[in-house]
Amino acid sequence: RLDLAASLIIKPQILFLDEPTTGLDPRSRLGMWDVIADLVKGGATILLTTQYLEEADQLADTIAVVDHGQVIARGTADELKSRVGGERVEVVVRERSRIPDAVRLLDSLCGAEASVEEHTRRVTAASSGGSKVLVEVVREFDGAGIEIDDLAMRRPTLDDVFLTLTGHHVEEEDDQAQDGGQASTQAPNATAEGETR
Repeated sequence: RLDLAASLIIKPQILFLDEPTTGLDPRSRLGMWDVIADLVKGGATILLTTQYLEEADQLADTIAVVDHGQVIARGTADELKSRVGGERVEVVVRERSRIPDAVRLLDSLCGAEASVEEHTRRVTAASSGGSKVLVEVVREFDGAGIEIDDLAMRRPTLDDVFLTLTGHHVEEEDDQAQDGGQASTQAPNATAEGETR
């Protein structure tokens, strides 16, 4: 793949790249990102398809989210993230038995319904209160005797955008219920197209 750098010295004006980093190790992937960035700096327009949304976030000026062959959203990474909402408060609870209590507290503190990742004991809720919410979370969880292994506030990722816009996480849960709890192995038919100028 890195031989591509030498063959692109012709400086194309428009370049179509379909999943250019699939199967690459992290070092080669970063090298490919550098090649793409250099081409853009040289004036090329690149249409990039990828299922690695971090890649779209890093490289694309404009992103189109495609689901089942239809463009369902388009914009910059920040515009798409703003559609999902502001920051997320994430709490990893030490004892699995205290997850329901953590959900109730986080719902109350953030004013939004919390979601749970059972296997990681992670409870997440949207929040617009900034860092003050973290202080409240520590205080309230300590008062309730709920031990925390990790606490963070982060912005939504393009993965969050994808799951919110496509609803595939809901479909997968429905599939699990119908299959008697077995997870579906079929990947969602969706991708992101990034355009860089």
